[in-house]
Parts: sequence; C-alpha cells; structure tokens
Amino acid sequence: MNTDSGQFDLAVIGAGINGAGIARDAALRGLRVIVFDKNDMCSGCSAISSRLVHGGLRYLEYGEIPLVYESLHERRYLRLTAPHLVKPLRICIPIYAGARRGPLLIRLGMLAYDLLSIRKNVPNHEMLSSTELQDEEPGLAAEGLRAAARYYDAQVTFAERLVLENLLAARSAGAEIRTHSEVTAIQVADGAVESIAFSDHTGRSGSVAVKAIVNAAGPWVDRVLDVAPVRTKRLIGGTKGSHIIVGKFDGAPHDAFYVEAAADGRPFFIIPWNDQYLIGTTDIRYDEDLDHIRASGAEVDYLLTETNRVFARAKLTRADIHFAYAGVRPLPHKEDGPESAITRRYIIKNNGEIARGLLSIVGGKLTTYRNLAEQAVDKLARLQHLNLPPCRTRETNLPGAFGIDRAREALTALDLLSDAGVERLLDIYGGRAAAVAEMCTDELAYTLDDNDRILAAEVVFVMREEFALTLEDIVFRRTMMGFDADQGRNRYNEIAAIAAAEAGWSPAQKAQQLDELVKYAESLRVR
Repeated sequence: MNTDSGQFDLAVIGAGINGAGIARDAALRGLRVIVFDKNDMCSGCSAISSRLVHGGLRYLEYGEIPLVYESLHERRYLRLTAPHLVKPLRICIPIYAGARRGPLLIRLGMLAYDLLSIRKNVPNHEMLSSTELQDEEPGLAAEGLRAAARYYDAQVTFAERLVLENLLAARSAGAEIRTHSEVTAIQVADGAVESIAFSDHTGRSGSVAVKAIVNAAGPWVDRVLDVAPVRTKRLIGGTKGSHIIVGKFDGAPHDAFYVEAAADGRPFFIIPWNDQYLIGTTDIRYDEDLDHIRASGAEVDYLLTETNRVFARAKLTRADIHFAYAGVRPLPHKEDGPESAITRRYIIKNNGEIARGLLSIVGGKLTTYRNLAEQAVDKLARLQHLNLPPCRTRETNLPGAFGIDRAREALTALDLLSDAGVERLLDIYGGRAAAVAEMCTDELAYTLDDNDRILAAEVVFVMREEFALTLEDIVFRRTMMGFDADQGRNRYNEIAAIAAAEAGWSPAQKAQQLDELVKYAESLRVR
C-alpha cells in the first residue's frame, strides 16, 4: 500500500499521553501531523499509572522541586480544561510510630506542597490527630497511629479517555491517527528525516514523507530507534509498576490513602476507583519482554500484605483481586542506585546524531503531558526554524468538556438509562455523550446490562467516531466496560455481534476478535 497523502510536517510515533499531547499541540499550531502506534492508543505505560493527576509529593524527598511545581500547575490546567475527566481527590497520609517520615517531615512537605501550588483550585492541607482520623476511618489500624495529614490532588478515572480526547482534538485540527500501524523503518536523506515506513493491522505496508519525527513510544523508544539507519546509545531504563484492583472490603476507607510500606518504606496508594479500590504501585527495575508484562506474585503479595497491615479487617487474599495491571515507566537509563531515585523529569532528546528533525521523549508523567508537549513542539520549531504561533493548549478545553448539561438532557430524554447510567456516560464521554444519545435509534435503542448503565449505541459510536478497530479497543479503551469488576465478560458476545455488523466482519473474523478479547482479559487476572 502506498500512501499518497502528501508530506507531513510531523510524524508522532506512539499514541500514549505524551504522543497524543504532542499531536494535539502541533496540530493546533497549524502543523500537518500523522500519529502511529503499533497497537491501540493508550495501550502502553499511559494506562498503567495510578490514574492520578498530582504534584508528586514523594518527589520533594529527592529535591525535584521544579517537577513538583510544574506538576501542581498542570493539575490546575487540567482541572479547568477537562473537568469531566479530572476530578479532585482527597488523600490521607497516616503517620505511624517508627515510620521513616514522621509528623514534622510530613507537615513540612504539606506546607511546601501548598506553597508550590499557589493559585490552585483545590483546598489546602490539614493535619489530623489520631483520634480525629479514627473517627472518620474506623477501619484503619489504630496501633501506633500518631497523626495524619490530609490534602487534595486529582484523579483521572480513565486515563484512556484523556489520551483519546487529546487525539480527537488533534484529529479535529487536521491530524491523521493511525493506530494498529507499526513503524518499520525511519528513512533518512542528506542527514535529515525523509520518510516513515509502516505496516498496518491488515498486513498492508506503506510509507509517508515527513519533515520531522517525535519518538514518543514510551518504553519502546529504543526499539523505535532500532529501525533508524544509525545506532544510538540506550535511552530507556524503565522500572516496572504494578497495581491490583479489589472490591470494597471490610474497613475500606472513604478517602484515598497514601501509606508508607513497612517492608521497604516506599509509599503506595489505596484509592477508591471505579466503584472498586486501586492499590499500588511497585517500583522494580525491568529489562524483560516489554510486550508481555504482568504483575508478579511477589508484587501482588507485597500490595496485599501492606494493605492488610493498614486496614487489618480487610484480610484481602488473591481471591479478592478482580484484576491487576502492570507496565514499565519510560525512565532514563541508569545503571545503579535505587529505583526511587531515578528522576521523573522528562527529557526531550535531540537525536541529531541519527537525523536532523528526530526527537525522542524519555520519561514524563501523566500529569505533565501538556507542558511536555508544549516544550517538545517549541524545541522542534527552533530546530526546524519554524515560525509557529504560541501554544494554545493551556486554555483550550478538551472536546468532552463542552455541552455537558445538554448531554445530560439528551441521555435522560432517552428514557433508557438509570441515573447511574447517565452519570457513567457523562464521566466517560463528557459532552460528547449527546452524540451517543443521537445514535440510539431503531435497533440500537437498548442497554446491554441489567442495571441500565451501558448503551448498545456506544459500540457503534466508538467505532465510527473514536477509531476503535478491535473488540479489545472497544471494551478496554473506549467504553471502559473492561474495568468493571467482571471485566464486562457477560456482554462480550453481544458487543461482538454489534461490532461485527458495523465492521462487516466474517464469522471467522468475529470469532478471532472474541478470542483475542478473552485472552487479553485473562492476561489481567491474578492466579
């Protein structure tokens, strides 16, 4: 397959949060952009975070003050431009006798956090006595509890949707989005980027002429550079992070908790999430297969043990885990030292030794993606001698932030959804849920579940409007059914029937799609 779309100003490799943010920023500034990802969007490290938009309180310990400052201000911007996706989250830090971080250190950290987040749109911190905290959280272990700090950050329940809306905004500004399309070669002429060769999900191959490339492939950054004509030194030395998801347990907290682990002193989160609890994360050096990463038994046991220590009535076991996910943070390569000390600052690397016009992104956080994108496009403009207009993303709403009241009225008027169903669609699609409601005609005017929360029309909507190509895309990264306690399993056949009719799949293709969906869901289960 030859691609005759003309020359693109910029190709972005990787459709995670950084790649999506860069594509949006560049397209809004008038560049002609194309995005590639060998899998679906947000199918790598962007989906394996703790799903927080936060300043990174722990980074203060390592003197990463500029990063904390940047993160806190980016949190504010995201609360303003994506209020349907990014919502305030109250977090409690219990302080126990013998902990590495005592009340004074925690209080100083809280004061610094408040100071660095000047003009914030969340409340200041407060300190609580042990009695005050126990009154509010009776399930919390009381022995040795000295005090607590309580502060606010923010949560993005579905990071997948944040990535998607950035890509939708990029597409609206003229960008082409090609998921399930793997870059097979970066071609160079006269020392400069010339073109990209790729193969898509159908097995067809093609190429596009490009003036510049941003390699935003996360943990796969080095693998992408391997298809360039010149070898370069290793950039990524990531660490593995794992999370487990459990249902409500005896003594479960009302707020999110940020707890110091007894085993190693590393803080981890216990977070109310999607009507469940998200517990994590770990931080382990990882040099194994990037395409098949699973939470290890040791990581699972570590998270269960530490949670049961703090919430003794929980008595959580592996049988209580709904599913788990794991991935690799694309951190800078560092031969030695503790994992926690590896900087979380991002690096925008000029790969001029390979070709002019080639940049690679090392590191980055979900929270800071917007500023990273702005800096990357600014750097590209300087290197390419482009006179671009200023960045617009700081004050430009993401697509779903518009028309939420109208969408609520449209969903309610369907008379198909429960109140919880209306709120679910607004939380996932924002104002774009009005377009989902418009598709509820004829054969699509029904719900897929007994609780009337999920519309059949969603399947068609995400295929037509959100470039979902597979059942896995639909279930796990568009409708978000895959992150329900049951992973949406009892709806797979019906979803497949709707998708097959829309895409024109043969019975064999439909069966293959179902098989791949089940295999992916199984890969998240803990045994």
